[in-house]
Amino acid sequence: MSLVDDTSSIERTALVSQAEPRDFIALLKPRVMSLVIFTALTGLVVAPGGLHPVLAAISLLCIAVGAGASGALNMWYDADIDALMARTAKRPIPAGRVAPGEALAFGLVLSVLSVLVLGLVANWLAAGLLAFTIFFYAVVYTMWLKRWTPQNIVIGGAAGAFPPMIGWAAVTGQVSVESIVLFLIIFIWTPPHFWALALIKSEDYARAGVPMLPVVCGEDETRRQILLYTLVLAPVGMAPWFLSFAGLAYGLTSLVGGLGILWLAVDIYRRREGAPARKAAGRMFAFSILYLFALFAVLLVEQGVLARIF
Repeated sequence: MSLVDDTSSIERTALVSQAEPRDFIALLKPRVMSLVIFTALTGLVVAPGGLHPVLAAISLLCIAVGAGASGALNMWYDADIDALMARTAKRPIPAGRVAPGEALAFGLVLSVLSVLVLGLVANWLAAGLLAFTIFFYAVVYTMWLKRWTPQNIVIGGAAGAFPPMIGWAAVTGQVSVESIVLFLIIFIWTPPHFWALALIKSEDYARAGVPMLPVVCGEDETRRQILLYTLVLAPVGMAPWFLSFAGLAYGLTSLVGGLGILWLAVDIYRRREGAPARKAAGRMFAFSILYLFALFAVLLVEQGVLARIF
């Protein structure tokens, strides 16, 4: 075989991805996507009116794919800092399983397809909100906020708060007070949730040069901010009950959950050194996931499933 043939063979091999399907699935950030699907489903089901089940399923799939596309674009841009953090070093790009260009193309194609299909099967307001969410997460948060300000999670949290609003808009074609309240619950929940993790992983963030709040302002200030945001979160979490678009089951769940997460925030504020401090942060991080899941699960059942039965 000639040198020309060898070179051509190498070039053809380079054009074929060496990644496995599971690597591209990992680019979609499945854990984050699962939360997006769940909160978007709540918005779809709780919204007044109705959408044909097939169209609703396609709409939910589009929102999920759009969220996954955001994750792929995030991993493409953040590959350099992901390689420096123990928590993210095994992701497909820093681990060398997916080429950066592949991740970029994958994210862009999924972004365009998810927005176009959502616009066609639901409405263009929902599609516009999805497009803005992808842009906000991939550009505003990933390329700007994350690397330049300790308030990255506060502002960037808006990207994760849009799914229930998009689901609501897919059904109604509008943005309402109820959908804004669902947005606010997730938006205010995000900082204490991620700052609890940041307290545990602060050395990772410092090594990667990411200006998370514990790295820039210190752990004591982070604990104070967690407590302040949780003081706001507890009553906001009860807002659907106060505004009468959730029932007694939701009201009791939000009350008990709000008291629980507030107690854990106080515990984080009190325990500042050693293993007890790390355990307090771990408990807060884990319970915050349960708290948000419980709120949306009860709302989904109470105002969606049960309302249709009775």
